[in-house]
Amino acid sequence: MAMKKRYVKRLVRKLLVLLLAIVGISLVTTWMVERRMRPLPDAPVDNLDPNGDPMTPVFRAADIQPTRKAARPPFQDRNLVRDPLSNKKGGFRLPETEGERKDWHDHAAMEADTKRIGLGEQGQPASIENEEDRDLEFQQYRKNGFNGLLSDRISVNRSVPDVRQEACKSRKYLAKLPDVSVIFIFYNEHYNTLLRSIHSVINRTPKELLKQIVLVDDGSDWESLKHQLDNYAEIHFPHLVTIVRNPERRGLIGARIAGAKVAVGKVMVFFDSHIETNYNWLPPLLEPIAIDPKISTCPMIDSIDHSTFAYAGTTMQGARGGFDWKMYYKQLPVLPEDAVDKSMPFRSPVMMGGLFAISTDFFWDLGGYDDELDIWGGEQYELSFKIWMCGGMLLDVPCSRVAHIFRGPMDPRPHPRNNANFVARNHKRVAEVWMDDYKKYVYERDPETYDNVDAGDLTRQIGVRKRLQCKDFHWFMNEVAPDFLEKFPPVEPPSYASGTIQNVANPIYCLDTMGRGMNEEVGMFSCAENKVKPQLNQFWKLSKQRELRIPDLDICLDVQEARPNATVWMWVCHNMGGNQFWYYDREEKWLVHGTGEKRCMEGFIVNGKPHVYVNPCQPGNDRQRWRFGSVDAEMLDKFFDELTT
Repeated sequence: MAMKKRYVKRLVRKLLVLLLAIVGISLVTTWMVERRMRPLPDAPVDNLDPNGDPMTPVFRAADIQPTRKAARPPFQDRNLVRDPLSNKKGGFRLPETEGERKDWHDHAAMEADTKRIGLGEQGQPASIENEEDRDLEFQQYRKNGFNGLLSDRISVNRSVPDVRQEACKSRKYLAKLPDVSVIFIFYNEHYNTLLRSIHSVINRTPKELLKQIVLVDDGSDWESLKHQLDNYAEIHFPHLVTIVRNPERRGLIGARIAGAKVAVGKVMVFFDSHIETNYNWLPPLLEPIAIDPKISTCPMIDSIDHSTFAYAGTTMQGARGGFDWKMYYKQLPVLPEDAVDKSMPFRSPVMMGGLFAISTDFFWDLGGYDDELDIWGGEQYELSFKIWMCGGMLLDVPCSRVAHIFRGPMDPRPHPRNNANFVARNHKRVAEVWMDDYKKYVYERDPETYDNVDAGDLTRQIGVRKRLQCKDFHWFMNEVAPDFLEKFPPVEPPSYASGTIQNVANPIYCLDTMGRGMNEEVGMFSCAENKVKPQLNQFWKLSKQRELRIPDLDICLDVQEARPNATVWMWVCHNMGGNQFWYYDREEKWLVHGTGEKRCMEGFIVNGKPHVYVNPCQPGNDRQRWRFGSVDAEMLDKFFDELTT
């Protein structure tokens, strides 16, 4: 009996000790968690960025020394991938995986951004108010092609508006995604604009996915991009940023190759150096690559106004990339089978070229860029053709948004190759290697140029195509870009009308580019003597695409407002009608804009100066009447026959 009592007492003591141990561990754990969650004190002054914001904290990736690794296996188990949905029933869809999915949003950071106030915050337009700064503002604008002085006064960590579609804001993506090297290419880039590009990537990218940022300085000679940039990167982003400096300017293509050679991420993301990423931009860009590493992806490109730095979401929610036979980049609507869900990735024949993601291994398997392509031009065609023809796929991703500054007027910079036509040589190299019999249509558009251009040695590029057993270009045109031959026929069709466009009320005047370029107003000038085949600035065509264009300059007349005296702009031809749709009413001699309410081009003389506007059509108003140098009456009679609603 006594032994039983002692046994019970020992058992009770053990239980008490165990309970005390559990309580002690719980208290210690609670104390540690509360300590880690305690708000940090205000950042000291020496931890502020140039705009007074706390500098971005060091990422876990900063503790990893960059080293080139061997090829890796795909991230997702290929056995978990289901077959794509039928195009006929549900439209184009990526193969679906059964892996774990995750909400990658940084909700705390997004909430903090909504509370930011200040110049340019929330992507709002900003301006320089001090009149004494006007001269400096103009100088900085002309130097950079955007408002550099204003950029200096906007935080490098500024907030942006969430312009994504609603479906994107709650979508989950694969929990296992490859890490990335983000590669920025720059040449004499504005310092704080470059920093804002870097900060936007760091602030809005999941830490575990950002392996490395590569900055490739392509022979810049601005001092701010030398030691100042080195010191900033070392202080703010130790080990995360790799800086590559080309001793002389190699151009966009050579600089990208240099950046790719030091990239250690499983995926490379190529960016221009004047961008700002939007929220959760990376996971939707990576998921297709995680599903199939032979897929390359492009974000939707928003715009940052070069004057006010206003952030504007793109209106092109869905447009595929392509080209015409002068090798100008073009856009066309998304194929119907790809547009079932406008928030999902869709196929695109050609990337715009500035912003895209690609598996590092796939990029090098394709041979990278042709290193004989010089400076810039043609590289987006070469890579796009290789991706499609050699077993891959190119997708645009609506849920991934990145904004880009499209430069305005700026002072000319030195020509990198002493006026040599490197773009034509690049195009000829691409055409010779990848376009097969279709290359003749490129050469026929400008025989004088291409006959005098030597494409150079193509042995290695032809070898890549043979090694990968790539498909032919006829397959590309028929399977990947089936509507391009209709929109951009290889043999240019006849025009409805062409030559000069002479104003009836003021017959000494004809429609004229006035030597101006894109995004400027069209004007009127004294008519050429030869009205059927005048000089280039007055040689207009009412094309088969129902545009008024200067063919050799790829300029189309564009009206963007419905107000009285609407401006007629010269804009890049997009072959999609809309603002660029024109019809010639042969009986009234009207140039009618659009397909809705009748609005006519009108020529005015104000204080002796000619102007061109669009107003509601008025019978008997000779200012709205125009004569073409040449008209094909039979074609005009059938003008509306082929239009579809």
